Amino acid sequence: MRDHRTGQIAVIFASTRNLTDDPGYAAAAEAMDVLAARQPGYRGIDSVRDADGRGITVSYWIDDAAAIAWRDHPDHRATREEGRARWYSDYSVSVARVERDYGWSGE
Repeated sequence: MRDHRTGQIAVIFASTRNLTDDPGYAAAAEAMDVLAARQPGYRGIDSVRDADGRGITVSYWIDDAAAIAWRDHPDHRATREEGRARWYSDYSVSVARVERDYGWSGE
C-alpha cells in the first residue's frame, strides 16, 4: 500500500527522450532512483514513458526543503546536466503541493 500524498510536495518532471544511449540512460535513471530514495524527506516516485520517448516522472517529498535539497544534490545536478547533453530533447519541471489524495485498485 502506498503512502498518502496529501500535504506532500510533488515534483513533476515531463520530458522527451531523444532515444539515444538507452543503456547509459537506464543506468543513470536507476542510480538516481536509488540516490533519491536515500534522501531525507523522500516519499516515493511514479514514472511512465511512451514508445515515442515522452514521459512523466513525479517524485514526492515531505516538504519543500526536502525537494529543494534533492534538486541541489551534487550527483543529481551532474546527472541533470548529462541528461541535457545526451538523453533529452526537452523537459519541464513543475512543483506542487498535493491537496487531495485518493485512489482505487481493482486487485
